[in-house]
Amino acid sequence: METEQSPSFNHLKEFNDQFDQQLQELDREPSGDTSSSWKKALLKILLGIIALVLPFFLLVRTSVFMYSNYQTNGWLALSIGCIATVILLLLYGGVFVYRFGMANKALTYIFRGVLVLVVAYTFYGMLFYSSLNTKTEEIRSYYRSLHPIMRVALTTVTLADSEIVVIDIQRRPEDYHRMGLSENEQSLHYIQPSGYVHAVDLRTKDKPNWKNSMFEYSFKILGLSTIRHVGTADHLHVYLPLNK
Repeated sequence: METEQSPSFNHLKEFNDQFDQQLQELDREPSGDTSSSWKKALLKILLGIIALVLPFFLLVRTSVFMYSNYQTNGWLALSIGCIATVILLLLYGGVFVYRFGMANKALTYIFRGVLVLVVAYTFYGMLFYSSLNTKTEEIRSYYRSLHPIMRVALTTVTLADSEIVVIDIQRRPEDYHRMGLSENEQSLHYIQPSGYVHAVDLRTKDKPNWKNSMFEYSFKILGLSTIRHVGTADHLHVYLPLNK
């Protein structure tokens, strides 16, 4: 019996020694990979931020692109932007389902949730804007006269910067006379043939230059046009060029 057990014991001892050696090698590896580990963590955070921002960007940018480049009706352009955003979020959902081994049926629920989410956000952006982000209640009352794409874009940028203040939306010829300015017949603050105002003025006074620059670039990257007016009436003029 003893002669039969000794080989087994020797094999177990050898296996245990090999296991201890492997553990020691694993303990030594992390010390050399510290720099690469935090780089990977930083990359994951960066990709997470991009993945979070991308749907908002795609919604507005696609809408502006379709409206400006293909002379698409504003509502149709916004609908196409919504469809593109739904597709992107479904891709996110597909990756989630695949990664966690969920049933394909889960995609049906994800699709419904995504559709409701995108439509709800779009309608919220078109219908509501906080009085905290408008100079006066009168200006806020003109919000729905702004082009739908402009409204969704303004809501999107306001999510990133809650300190945005709208100081002007809709104007009439007499408003220019009241301000001591000559009437601007080409002003996009007037109701346009589309039935909407195509411009909005935002406060930039008493803000750091770097913040105003980022503020302006946010609208540009969404496809909108901007003009910075400086002086006593320092503000950012943001507009959606007419679809001709």
